[in-house]
Amino acid sequence: MDATFIEHIQATLTAKRQSLVTWLRSTPSKKKIVRLGSANEQAVQAHVHVLDTALEKIAAQTLGRCIVCHEYVGTALLEMDYTACVCINHLSAPEIRELETELELSQVVQRALLPQQMPEIPGLELAASSRSAHIVGGDYYDFFRFQNGAYGLAIGDVAGHGVSASLLMASMQAALHTLIPMCDSPANVLRQVNRLFRHNIHFTTFVTLFLGAFDPATRTLIYCSAGHNPPLLFHQQARGREPVTWLRPTGAAIGLIEEFQMTTKTVTLWPGDILLLYTDGVTEALNLQGEEIGQERLVTLIRQASRLSAEDLVRALRRMLQEFSNDQPLVDDTTIVVCKIAG
Repeated sequence: MDATFIEHIQATLTAKRQSLVTWLRSTPSKKKIVRLGSANEQAVQAHVHVLDTALEKIAAQTLGRCIVCHEYVGTALLEMDYTACVCINHLSAPEIRELETELELSQVVQRALLPQQMPEIPGLELAASSRSAHIVGGDYYDFFRFQNGAYGLAIGDVAGHGVSASLLMASMQAALHTLIPMCDSPANVLRQVNRLFRHNIHFTTFVTLFLGAFDPATRTLIYCSAGHNPPLLFHQQARGREPVTWLRPTGAAIGLIEEFQMTTKTVTLWPGDILLLYTDGVTEALNLQGEEIGQERLVTLIRQASRLSAEDLVRALRRMLQEFSNDQPLVDDTTIVVCKIAG
């Protein structure tokens, strides 16, 4: 196998390992709980162990060697999955079909997409704003249609900043645009996305992602959250519920752990309810005293301004961020999406 290709794999796997180890050491426990969903730190350690095993195989010159014929698997296969250890011609017919599908998706993921557009969703008033801390950023929001006609809402955040984070998020966007029109379940989409990226040598960090499917006829939102900051659901009329619901993670971030599990949850939305999606650059914005803006200030503003339109709510949130940070430059990308149930 080409030595330059192996050196490239070694460099990217080393970078990915360092990213995960640094995240484990330096991330506050409270933030780890959000990013990991129902998983724990041992799941990340298991992912690091897989990386260590691959790096050991590189040192022993056995990475990518087929366990059946002992020849090297193709570079295209190894590039998509650095744990690959069986040549394509030794796989069963169903395994080959699945692999061909994933290879095709992997190629689609690398291509750029057309700019997103704000859709018209029946019964839902939408507004959004995204600002990068650098020239380009790693935050992302988008809208889709699932195979069953449900309207998809997504917001994501790459761990990291700048051009590399932006390129990774563009790849994530490509994957979602490819998969969602063929699926009905947000959880199935995120499982497939994780499979595509978990062992991909170009994917050196992790991504948090919230994905929901909204049905206007029933006003239900089926959602899953891969380690993303909990969206705020404000109920204009309590109807026996708490006025605020946090849509907490239902699984770990994409690419963060080795054994990935994702579940879905369902909430019913009522006229006047407000769903606020955001990235951690919003809640972690700092004032001059080094204090974070936090979640409770978001709740306070939404309570006070709940009668405003979605667009005016976004403006009010932006003003709050600006005033809180005393017009200081952004430290992180900040993205806000407001969804307000009409009626």
